[in-house]
Amino acid sequence: MKKSIKQEQLEKKILLKLSGKTLEVVKYIFNDEEIQILQDYANVVSIKRLGFNDHGPVHMRTAALNALKMFELLAFAEIKFNLEKESLGTLEDSKIVVLIATLLHDLGMTVARNKHEFLSVDIALPIINRILKVFYRNNLKKQVILRSMIIEGIFGHMATQTIHSLEAGLVLVGDGCDMEKGRARITTLLSTKPQVGDIHKYSSRAILKVNIIKGDRKPIKILVDMSQSVGFFQIEEVLYPKIASSPVKKYIELYAGVEGKDVLRYL
Repeated sequence: MKKSIKQEQLEKKILLKLSGKTLEVVKYIFNDEEIQILQDYANVVSIKRLGFNDHGPVHMRTAALNALKMFELLAFAEIKFNLEKESLGTLEDSKIVVLIATLLHDLGMTVARNKHEFLSVDIALPIINRILKVFYRNNLKKQVILRSMIIEGIFGHMATQTIHSLEAGLVLVGDGCDMEKGRARITTLLSTKPQVGDIHKYSSRAILKVNIIKGDRKPIKILVDMSQSVGFFQIEEVLYPKIASSPVKKYIELYAGVEGKDVLRYL
């Protein structure tokens, strides 16, 4: 399988954070040819055909890394995820749910943008079943429960549907945090004339860095650094609505600012 340098770099960062069954699950996903083909084709549709930003392997790995950073911060703060709180699974099971969902959440972009979160569920379902049968083959109960939670994470990632678990909430926010300027670079280069939706491309190019770190008042702090004020569009129209719709909201501080100017606190 041919992978970009950026994709390989992200995979190394993710794998270095993992161990045990979670590590083996993610290695399985990274080495799966069908998943790679789907993720690559999602970008053909998104970038070349529709003129949107990255929805392929780099984006899905970036979203997964974002979600993983937040997962670690919540775990460090001893926040219990739904599987453990409801005596249905372990912390490791929750991490596996978050990573599978985030790494498959945009497969629906291989078909269309409209309602792609539902298309993603349809396309990902046989892959989810295949993964869970490999790693939970002697535990049908966990296969069934984890499958439902993974689906919740995928279908909830656009904030169009109400979700209820912290696990799914991390998928939503992890996806929303992928706003840095590199995500829209190719689309902007390919653009030859103004069109509807350009504000998303140009506002995202103003996002220099999305920092996910330990918070001062809450477990998670998201700090967005921008080069221009147009970047506030990304915060107010993309990221903030996703955080506001996420069960993880109560654990997040959100700040954004232009270099050299005052930082604005949203949460």
